[in-house]
Amino acid sequence: MITIRKAKAGEALKDAVEKISGADLSVCLQCRKCSSGCPVGKLAKTRPSEIMRRLHLNAGNELLESDIIWMCVSCETCSARCPMGIDVAGVMDALRKLAIARGAPKQEGNVPLFNKAFLKTVEVFGRTYEMAMIAAYKLGTGKLMNDTEKFPMMLKKGKISLLPSLGGDRKTVKRIFKKTRPVFAALRRGRQNKGAGI
Repeated sequence: MITIRKAKAGEALKDAVEKISGADLSVCLQCRKCSSGCPVGKLAKTRPSEIMRRLHLNAGNELLESDIIWMCVSCETCSARCPMGIDVAGVMDALRKLAIARGAPKQEGNVPLFNKAFLKTVEVFGRTYEMAMIAAYKLGTGKLMNDTEKFPMMLKKGKISLLPSLGGDRKTVKRIFKKTRPVFAALRRGRQNKGAGI
């Protein structure tokens, strides 16, 4: 059973998610195909179909504290399975962005830190660069020596490289990040103004 706490901020959250993701949440049939195909759905406390329903019913900012938005691996199985063509993975991305922008309480573990390290390497190198991502993550956690015994074997098997790949379209990726930056800056300003009582 889903319990919805309707909040004044609910309408604003639903609108923001629809604007960022481009999804029309009102067409969701609650068939739960997104949840049944989700590889992390059984591990999370909240399933994708519950997030969709709660958004549809204008639930408030408590959705930004849901574990599924950080556990989502963006495999897009949910989006592919949706009979209404809703980009559920895009909705999860939008919720992650809003959680960061609105300063939602951090989830247990280091998933937000890993997400930030990953996105920063994509922004800088045009694609993921594992060494930089690992370095940023390790510096963020302060656990610099954890798992170092695995590094030589990963290097030997070619699972990780010391230098970034020269492939990828860096200009296009930088343009995407540059284009989305003002949207999230505005969201952050809105959060700061709200905190100041404006």
